[in-house]
Amino acid sequence: MDLITTTSDLAAACSRLAQHKVITVDTEFLRETTYYPLLCVVQMASPDEAVVIDTLAPGIDLKPFFELMGNEAVLKVFHAARQDIEIVWHQSGTIPHPIFDTQVAAMVLGYGDSIAYDQLVERVTGHRPDKTHRFTDWSRRPLTPEQMHYAVSDVTHLRDVFAALDADLKKRGRNDWVSEEMEILTSPRTYDFHPERAWERLKTRVRKPKELAVLMEVAAWREQEAQSRDVPRSRVMKDDAVGDIATHAPTSLERLASLRSLPKGFDRSKWGTDIIAAVQRGLARDPYTLPKIEKPRGNSNGAATVELLKVLLRMTSERHAVASKVIATVDDLDQIAADDHADVPALHGWRRELFGEAAIALKHGRLALAIEKGRVVRVDRA
Repeated sequence: MDLITTTSDLAAACSRLAQHKVITVDTEFLRETTYYPLLCVVQMASPDEAVVIDTLAPGIDLKPFFELMGNEAVLKVFHAARQDIEIVWHQSGTIPHPIFDTQVAAMVLGYGDSIAYDQLVERVTGHRPDKTHRFTDWSRRPLTPEQMHYAVSDVTHLRDVFAALDADLKKRGRNDWVSEEMEILTSPRTYDFHPERAWERLKTRVRKPKELAVLMEVAAWREQEAQSRDVPRSRVMKDDAVGDIATHAPTSLERLASLRSLPKGFDRSKWGTDIIAAVQRGLARDPYTLPKIEKPRGNSNGAATVELLKVLLRMTSERHAVASKVIATVDDLDQIAADDHADVPALHGWRRELFGEAAIALKHGRLALAIEKGRVVRVDRA
């Protein structure tokens, strides 16, 4: 099979693929040393053919590929699509649509939480994919025949996986469940990397508005720095250091130097003064304009309630053969334990019907859990 290295060959291949209602897509990229992923290879397949595109070929214009990704008449099938979509969005401003993510579909059908591609292929088709080139350097040229074979097999096996999962979804009446998830995956907000929102991805807990304000400013500074230099966030500053700065709010280089989470001499670098400036911006912010800080749960039985909800979630997952992670997260359960009207996915749509209503009923004693013949069962109470 020939490798596509020219714009004309790419346009011709995309034109052929566009004649089909469904195609499978995968990408190979690197991002260990960069902020933005470096797209190295794209592979696509229809029922008739499979193609491999050298996205690093000199002079190649990927516009035909991006146009195909936005073609509403063609369903694009990915596995674990988020990073693939992020790449297309960053390079073209286009979000692939419509799409089908086999990992999400597998979760809805009970294959477990975030099943890996090779495991899914083996379980659905019985074929064990070759994983030899999973961690190869896809930026090196020329690509070897073995790499090409690996790339093609990814999308050819994906055709069979999609056909099996799609048929199972229709049989169980769960297509709409997957469609809801695809709307989230194809929302521009999902890939919004504005520095102002960088703090939302941090797991750092802050207790005071002042700490939150400093966290927001320092996280935004780090995001801008990582974007401008095209390096991973951790190359600029580790997450724990951002949290440490938010907690201590150093307003001088001397105080900055005393933080053990920062490398020795960091305060004397050109970033030292930038961080102090970010801290001062945070301290100057009006606390009334900040997001509300989630307060510790006042319910002394909150932890016990969450544990009961976990049992109910596991029961629901096993009974309906749906991965628990796609029904509700631990954070969802925490919020449900504290608030019947929490704005979490578990209390909306099919999740509410499957689990959310029962979770609320369990909280208020309208539903109980019991052990019967060695199994935990639901007991409806008047």
